Amino acid sequence: MTTTLKQQLQEDLTASIRARDELRSGTIRLTLSAITNEEVSGKVARQLSDDEVLKVIAREAKKRREAAEAFETGGRPESAARERAEGELLAAYLPKQLTDDELTAIVADAVAEAKAGGAEGPRAMGAVMKLVNPKVAGLAEGGRVAAAVKQALAG
Repeated sequence: MTTTLKQQLQEDLTASIRARDELRSGTIRLTLSAITNEEVSGKVARQLSDDEVLKVIAREAKKRREAAEAFETGGRPESAARERAEGELLAAYLPKQLTDDELTAIVADAVAEAKAGGAEGPRAMGAVMKLVNPKVAGLAEGGRVAAAVKQALAG
């Protein structure tokens, strides 16, 4: 039987507690808590699939990045460093993110395809996003994708 991502997180939590790794155990504990909250948030409790768990981890990693930026602008470098470290820890569970070049290439293909389909101007943004999103799901953050699409349509 293969282990699910949630089981992997639970095993890593146990190992980090044994190793007395405060940062790792705290981060994994919070992430598991977010996963559990997601599981019981509907009308009926359910088990999340690995893809759904990945979405929760990605959301948690994004929260850490945003918090690190906020702490940085607020003049709290220690807190920013901790948030950044937690974000990097979570990123290890996520699929490798696309590089800027890879993302630009995917977006360029989608723009060409959308224009061939007759999409022009601001309306092309939605058409291109519909083509790009399935290809980059989980591999690039939405804001990055949208910025790349805007840039491709503008240039």
